[in-house]
Amino acid sequence: MSTLKDTIAAALDRLGDDLETLSHQIHANPELGYQEVKAAAWLTEFLERQGFKVERGVAGVETAFRATIENGAGPTVAIMCEYDALPQIGHACGHNIIATAGVGAGAGLAAVRDRLPQGRVQVIGTPAEEGGGGKVRLIAGGVFKDVDAAMMVHGFDRWIGHSDLLGIVRVGFEFTGKAAHASADPWEGVNALDAAIQTYNNVSMLRQQMRPDARVHGIITHGGAAPNIIPEFAAATFAVRSINIAYMWELEKRVIACAEGAARAAGCTLKVVEHRDTVYEPMKRARTLLDAFRANLKTFGVTESPEPTDRMGSSDVGNVSQVIPAIQPMVKIAPDGTPIHSRAFEAAAKSPLAREGMLISAKTMAMTVYDLLADPALLERAKAEFKSVK
Repeated sequence: MSTLKDTIAAALDRLGDDLETLSHQIHANPELGYQEVKAAAWLTEFLERQGFKVERGVAGVETAFRATIENGAGPTVAIMCEYDALPQIGHACGHNIIATAGVGAGAGLAAVRDRLPQGRVQVIGTPAEEGGGGKVRLIAGGVFKDVDAAMMVHGFDRWIGHSDLLGIVRVGFEFTGKAAHASADPWEGVNALDAAIQTYNNVSMLRQQMRPDARVHGIITHGGAAPNIIPEFAAATFAVRSINIAYMWELEKRVIACAEGAARAAGCTLKVVEHRDTVYEPMKRARTLLDAFRANLKTFGVTESPEPTDRMGSSDVGNVSQVIPAIQPMVKIAPDGTPIHSRAFEAAAKSPLAREGMLISAKTMAMTVYDLLADPALLERAKAEFKSVK
């Protein structure tokens, strides 16, 4: 087994320049969720060159894909890729590294295809993680129905095997008032922007009573047309997060109440726009998969940092972890202390450190997939653990 894993690692070393070029190409061409046409094309073309059979547009999602190599009947293990960018700050979440580590892991396994145990390896392209719920749509579309276990990695400023994720629901508010001249006839107007700003302030006061593992944050997305017109329309969007799904829904009701009170105070009408189709769930721990990943990671001399308790985000990989055993280890691609979703992290995502993290994590995922295919008992333990963990 060690010889075969050495072959996987050597194959990925040979592909290192190609993977880095692909990573930089995606990084230089950031595309928002469900618009990742270039990234999806480049990734699938790379996988086809490695011998994968590629299905594009799976589950009716244009920029989603599923690439498969198989060797007879057996379990299916999936490697997930993300490749959407953020508005204005591009790949400040390092999805170019997630994508290339994922296809790299697939390429490493394809290099030993004739020696793989019976089973199936899939590389699944999952668009629109940044709020669009790509994996939610793929789950609903049956893409993970026959997958026994799945994994992916995420860029960070340190190596961490597991990080809890907060559930998240997004809610929008649209306030309608009455336009009037802001100087000549302001008393004739009903200021929708007042309602939006008061909602923002109400939520700020609500934070005093929130549990420490919850977050609420938002922006005003529309505030008026011109400063000399009383705004007749204003809008805001908030994200409500908690590690506890029941508390998340309770908190959402309180945020909606903040908007309702603000609308009444300003004399506006309110429309609540709930985004129930993109609710992200917390990450379910898969200790058996994590242990297998960590055992392979140690061969590269990586020192893992303690799990964070104060820096938690949200992701639709949490939804995957609720239906099958799944992991998302954090990979060091940036200097210590670099905040994600920052311009510094965006710059780090194309650095030599990012290349190193991408290659190590690609090798580690490939080796872990091999372990799961080669040892049916390991996969069965992971599935039994999944059923037992609430």
